[in-house]
Amino acid sequence: MNRVKIREYVFKLLFCNEFHSAEDMPQQYRLFLENLNEADEDDRKYIIEKVTDIAGRLDSIDKKINNVSVGWKTDRMSKTDLTIIRLAYYEMKIDDDIPQKVAIDQAVELAKKYGSDESPSFINGILAKLF
Repeated sequence: MNRVKIREYVFKLLFCNEFHSAEDMPQQYRLFLENLNEADEDDRKYIIEKVTDIAGRLDSIDKKINNVSVGWKTDRMSKTDLTIIRLAYYEMKIDDDIPQKVAIDQAVELAKKYGSDESPSFINGILAKLF
C-alpha cells in the first residue's frame, strides 16, 4: 500500500479519537482494520503505531498549534481540520521519514477530500506558521 493511502487511514483512525475514549480505541482499531482488506500485516502495524504515537502526543501537538493559530485555538477548529493539522505537524516535526513539504502538500490534499471549502487554505496557513 502506498504512503498516501496509509496516511489517509492514519487520518481516519486518528479522527476516531475525537469520538471515543482511550479505553475504546483498541476495539476501534480492531474493527477498522478488520475491514481493511487492502492492507497487509506490515501496513496494519504501521498504521496503528503511527496513530498510537500521535494520540499520545496530542497535548504537546495542540500546544504548538495553539501558539501559532490566531483566533482559532484547537477547541474552536473543526475536528476534521484539527486532525489533519495534528497529523501533518507530527509528520513535519516528529516523523523523520517524511519531508516537511510533502507533509504539508498531503495535508492540503486530505483537506480537499475531507474538509470544507475553506479547509485547504486554513490548514495550509496554520502549517506554514509551524514550518
